[in-house]
Amino acid sequence: MKKVDIAYILMLLFILCGCEADNGQSETRFVMDTVVTLTADCDSETLNGAFELCEGYDKLLSRTDTDSEVYRLNNSEGFVSVSEDTVKIIERSLYFSELSGGKFDITVCPVSELWDFNNQVIPSKDEIAEALKNIDYEDIEIKDSTVNLNGKKIDLGGIAKGYVADEIASFFKEKGVKKGIVNLGGNVAVFGEEYNVGIKRPFGDDVIAVIRLRDKSAVTAGIYERYIKSGDKIYHHIIDPETGYGVENELASVTVIGDSSLECDALSTVCMLLGKEKATEIIENQTDTQAVFIDRSGNITLTAGLYMKKNTIYLK
Repeated sequence: MKKVDIAYILMLLFILCGCEADNGQSETRFVMDTVVTLTADCDSETLNGAFELCEGYDKLLSRTDTDSEVYRLNNSEGFVSVSEDTVKIIERSLYFSELSGGKFDITVCPVSELWDFNNQVIPSKDEIAEALKNIDYEDIEIKDSTVNLNGKKIDLGGIAKGYVADEIASFFKEKGVKKGIVNLGGNVAVFGEEYNVGIKRPFGDDVIAVIRLRDKSAVTAGIYERYIKSGDKIYHHIIDPETGYGVENELASVTVIGDSSLECDALSTVCMLLGKEKATEIIENQTDTQAVFIDRSGNITLTAGLYMKKNTIYLK
């Protein structure tokens, strides 16, 4: 009987366990403001090279690192020369802005930086109203390898990890690595083997469902990852650029499955912002892309290309 490696990757919990020993090297580090676990059938040098790649992108795309390109863009006037990576990510961000009717907007930075989820600080209505005046992705201009934000500030948190996960998976494959798992804080890409990827129960500590995946990415966005609870009210981090507050709809989480981690990353946020009905329409119009919706009552809805047996979800 063929031996199958099983890895339970708890999205948004950043835990990797149950991985068979013959998967090779596995290491966890804190990079890109999250817990990154890389597991691959490779030597230590290759694994270190993958982490160095991740750390390089962190320095490139961070909005708080004063040496990063994003920081330089946010604090410059006119067109600024940036790397090909940064241009690609911004271009794809603008695509998802158009796709979502403006709900996905990387210029939401002035509002998102007001919310301090670590210290449980809720900004005032006046602060949010003032910050909302400076949000509009349509003001971003791209010319060749230069970008002009026209006074806006960007936050690539809803797409950057997906881009980096794709790049790390490509790096492993170019090095001849046959199988592995890239887990950037719950942004997961697997290749070479079939794995079980676990979806965390919203506001719970257990796995609500498991997805069987091979050579795919899966990314979860949820309202329970970072939030502030005040009385009976939950203020979460998936900010609606129209209101400045966490989006209000029936969804607790969305897991998007596809070939590109970048696409899955952005689409998971798009789906959370749009709600299940509109999100389903968008997913069904994307090539080789599926989604798992979990509402605030814990009910699971699958898009047409998935089916569920017991608590395991399969691609059709």
